Amino acid sequence: MINVAIFDDNKARREGLELLLDAMEGMHCAGTFEDCREVVARVERCRPDVILMDINMPYVDGIEGLKLVKAAFPRIKVIMQTIFEDENKILEAICGGADGYIIKQKSPMKLLDGIQEVMNGGAPMTPSVASKVLKLLHSNNNRPAESRIELTNREQEILGLLVEGYSYKMIADKCFVTYATVNKHISNIYEKLQVHSVGAAVSKALKEGLV
Repeated sequence: MINVAIFDDNKARREGLELLLDAMEGMHCAGTFEDCREVVARVERCRPDVILMDINMPYVDGIEGLKLVKAAFPRIKVIMQTIFEDENKILEAICGGADGYIIKQKSPMKLLDGIQEVMNGGAPMTPSVASKVLKLLHSNNNRPAESRIELTNREQEILGLLVEGYSYKMIADKCFVTYATVNKHISNIYEKLQVHSVGAAVSKALKEGLV
């Protein structure tokens, strides 16, 4: 059973997601919250496997909530959700330890697929988010060598396929690798972004129009 907690200031969306999760075999809504005040205590009480975290919430926003959760419960998976495609927010979330970043869509199946992917070791990204990350990586030539993000050819290929809208399964079929291998490559991309502490470099690149 995958226990999922929801942090979203939209009451109707929280209720809709709760009904959806509880209707799915193998999933359960462990709790719903309107913001990230007392987020550590709330997570401690409901003990989710995955958190669906909206970025824009009052009082304590999702990125701050993400950082607090990851500091206290590093093994809990956190998928960020937003209606905005802001490069700063995307990279700040990834560098803050987000396990996935999904733009809110009409189809709830995309979200459910993302939950399954993150529990299988993947790092789900919608094509638009993958495009932002790929754009960031293409700015490497403008950075000092020590701050560059080094991706393998296969990681670059898989990220490009995500941008084109390929699902994990479609990528596995096209690249003649297993689904688990695709998950691992996407996780490696996220890990490299975090390990190299690119937050400051990304902010500077964006402000100076390098990406």
